[in-house]
Amino acid sequence: MPTHLALGVEYDGSRFHGWQSQPDHRSVQQTLEDALGRIAAAPVRVAASGRTDAGVHATGQVVSFTSAAERPDDAWLRGGNSLLPAGVAVRWVARVDPSFHARFSATARRYLYVIQEQPQRPALAGNYVTWSRQRLDDEAMHRAAQVLVGEQDFSSFRGAGCQARTPMRCIHQILVRRFESLVVIDVTANAFLLHMVRNIAGVLLDVGAAQRPAEWVGEVLARRDRKAASKTAPAGGLYLVEVHYGDCFQPPPPMAPLPLSGIRDLW
Repeated sequence: MPTHLALGVEYDGSRFHGWQSQPDHRSVQQTLEDALGRIAAAPVRVAASGRTDAGVHATGQVVSFTSAAERPDDAWLRGGNSLLPAGVAVRWVARVDPSFHARFSATARRYLYVIQEQPQRPALAGNYVTWSRQRLDDEAMHRAAQVLVGEQDFSSFRGAGCQARTPMRCIHQILVRRFESLVVIDVTANAFLLHMVRNIAGVLLDVGAAQRPAEWVGEVLARRDRKAASKTAPAGGLYLVEVHYGDCFQPPPPMAPLPLSGIRDLW
């Protein structure tokens, strides 16, 4: 009888060339599949809730797979972590219905984009935040972002090479909040286009730095043209933190990214 499993996975995106397996590059997917395959004593192929880009981190990635090997949950969890390299770990394991699929069963994903304000570039946190030399107007960023809420055409925020069949996406909520020298963009949507969150962050960074007025975000959205927006914000500030599955599956509570681990009211 096949075993149907879901795993919660966290990883340091700076150590990998993105989630998806690819020739000649170290990916999270291939690294995880190699470890699980050793436990199963057979090849394992996993499906993920979302394919994060090179440099993007995750504390709440969800993957699903089916294995003919019957192993206790602890073997997948502790055994998997003993075989995984630094920078990636399994947080939890759950048995799921055969119909469950980490990507197609998902109803929403939540990302955080973390910006660190300080006069000089950060040395230790450089791979985990996006640096802003100047103080940002986080209130203006929050006001500007509200025009993005709802189901809309996000062509202006769609990265080149995106393979999605439609640019239509529904943002359920987007917040911009300050925690001392950290400014956090918190966005939840049914799904995301390639580089969509990083392109939104790029536009909001320009608003926060007073290079553009808040009303400009709506103009960018209406243009439906990637050239109308700002440059793509760096990957290091972005975290996949939570995936929603409605009534079919309830993952454990989300975990805060490293720069935010002491900020309880974010959750």
